[in-house]
Amino acid sequence: MQIILLEKVANLGVLGDVVKVKDGYARNYLIPQGKAKRATQSNMAQFEALRAELERAHAEKLAEAQAIATKLEGLMVQISRKAGMDGRLFGSVSNIDIVDALETQGFKVERSAVRMPEGPIKQVGDSQVDVALHSDIVVPITVSVLGEQQ
Repeated sequence: MQIILLEKVANLGVLGDVVKVKDGYARNYLIPQGKAKRATQSNMAQFEALRAELERAHAEKLAEAQAIATKLEGLMVQISRKAGMDGRLFGSVSNIDIVDALETQGFKVERSAVRMPEGPIKQVGDSQVDVALHSDIVVPITVSVLGEQQ
């Protein structure tokens, strides 16, 4: 299926690109999320009319993400969890816990923006976690998990 991208999509293209993707990817993800439209003649004309507005909105989102990134850079988030004697947690620290900790510090971040390459944190100590504020901006933060003895 031919689609017009309405924003930058990783590994696919940037705003305004006409790309061919699998039908299911377009129908189930890109179009419902508002990231793309079908590449019909009417949609192409409509996109060209709105192109400047979409580019301006994209630039605003990027500037907003950069402002948040400068504040987040080098940030350390501390989370307390119950842990055993060997430093393993009873449970784990997931992206939801990290988002909650960031909200207490005054940062509004989507849950899907927190990327944990090794999965949930299950050990006491410091871990690096990436926060993807925009498709172009990924900020590493440090999550310090403190163990509470029982």
